[in-house]
Amino acid sequence: MFTKNLGTFDRAARLIIGVLLIIGALMGYGAWMWIGVIPLFTGLINNCPLYSILGISTCKRSG
Repeated sequence: MFTKNLGTFDRAARLIIGVLLIIGALMGYGAWMWIGVIPLFTGLINNCPLYSILGISTCKRSG
């Protein structure tokens, strides 16, 4: 459904940052930390819509 445009490091960083921000929100550090849902979701689906719009990909090219 979505074209993969996240490399391994980019995806891992998004997942880690997303989880940490959500944990911070759950611990009461601020409602703004729920923004972590966005990097978590993009890491899980391995696609960043903004990258798609801008024509960016951090995936390694095969070939």
